[in-house]
Amino acid sequence: MKIHEYQGKLLMEKYQIPTTKGSVADNPADAKRIAQEIGRKVAVKAQVHVGGRGKAGGIKIANTPEEAYEAAKAILGMNIKGLTVKKVLVEEAVDIATEYYLGMLVDRDSKRVIVMASAEGGVEIEEVAERSPEKIAKVWVDPAVGLQDYQIRQLIFGAGFDRRYVKEATSFLRHLYACMIGADADLAEINPLAITQDGRMIAADAKINIDENSLFRHPDLAGWKESEDGHEIEEEATRRGLTFVHLGGNIGIIGNGAGLVMTSLDVVNREGGKPANFLDIGGGAKADVVKNALEIVLMEEGLQGIMINIFGGITRCDEVARGIIHATEGMELNIPVVVRLSGTEEEAGRRILEGSAKFTPAASMQEAAQKVVSLAGLR
Repeated sequence: MKIHEYQGKLLMEKYQIPTTKGSVADNPADAKRIAQEIGRKVAVKAQVHVGGRGKAGGIKIANTPEEAYEAAKAILGMNIKGLTVKKVLVEEAVDIATEYYLGMLVDRDSKRVIVMASAEGGVEIEEVAERSPEKIAKVWVDPAVGLQDYQIRQLIFGAGFDRRYVKEATSFLRHLYACMIGADADLAEINPLAITQDGRMIAADAKINIDENSLFRHPDLAGWKESEDGHEIEEEATRRGLTFVHLGGNIGIIGNGAGLVMTSLDVVNREGGKPANFLDIGGGAKADVVKNALEIVLMEEGLQGIMINIFGGITRCDEVARGIIHATEGMELNIPVVVRLSGTEEEAGRRILEGSAKFTPAASMQEAAQKVVSLAGLR
């Protein structure tokens, strides 16, 4: 789960990592108010889940609250790499003397956290790795013992940090590692780690990705989850606890299991339809989950049909069929809905669906795809 810079800084502050001070705004008036409260030069920064904001014009310096207003007005609504800017971070602008880089991520090959440091801060670490890989110091942390003092020294001196800032850099590394482990993050990055003109070391940027599988342990962070591209239907699906991806086609897809749903997309595409979405309702098909799933899919524009593909393992298909019918009581369905049930009591499930005018049953995934595409008038 990606989080915004301002959220990353809130998390870092919790772990005693010094950051720039500021607040988030979703309109120019609030940006002006925040700038007035800071009382000095500020940076107005687009909050989107993508890099390269500065190059795209999504970061502006404002010397006065009035300039902050105009900067926010220019940035809000801006499109940056396909993402629309809906909020900006207004924070104190720092006069940077030196820029460093600190980063940590889960290395799945070694099954350890890799910690990186470089004196080449302020640019994307991938550029440094390609141009000057020797300027990146790396250590791999044994999860049983954590980040050790000798590894911190290896990083600081190996990266070529100014010796005057060894103490501060050591503190940053310790606390950033604590933040990553404590928040169940799979990425934690400070770029740049800034040395200001008055000698302070401060996190001028913050990038943190949280392992979504850990969110049950972090209810305070779960509310930060947003869809990757800011699509409104994806965000609504997230609020309802559904795994949904907008694809923009004409046939809605609902299934239980990621692999089954992905295969359904391929089969529908092969039959001449264009998948409108990916929607995995997880194990089984309880009535309330099915109702939520159908309501979400029906929000798609240009929808011409829906294919529901359910495999009943432990769950009985006749119970799934009853759940689908119960879920759609009172729901108006003006497009064809084809349901494929496979597994325990699948024949009984299909018989139940045959008694409903709202649904067309299918014996196989291929048959379901053919029927929904045909009934939608796409072949």
